[in-house]
Amino acid sequence: MTILANSLVIFFITVGALFIVVTAIGLIRLPDLYTRAHAASKSATLGVMCVLIGVFFHFWLIEDHFNPRILLGILFLFITGPVGGHIMTRSSYIAGVKPWKGTVRDELGPEIDRMKKEQNVKK
Repeated sequence: MTILANSLVIFFITVGALFIVVTAIGLIRLPDLYTRAHAASKSATLGVMCVLIGVFFHFWLIEDHFNPRILLGILFLFITGPVGGHIMTRSSYIAGVKPWKGTVRDELGPEIDRMKKEQNVKK
């Protein structure tokens, strides 16, 4: 049981560390705010969640201590990480931060224009 538990812990922490490394590379290599925010919010969230799952399994299976606070932390991180990244990129777009020149499609631009027209009609 201990070998299986240790293997499970090592697997999750290693996968989490790999996702965090991918996040760091993405933050350095990606061209604009929007793609960097995507790397930071999605893969960093998944990386930290995997590390926390590994920590949870370590305490539960090896130390024989069930800690629901770690599970709540995983749930909180799962909800707030991507939502926070989405809110920051949307507010950056509304504030006028331009996407990279090589961006193929801008689906938010027409939607923002439509929302502005609706607000002007209501006034």
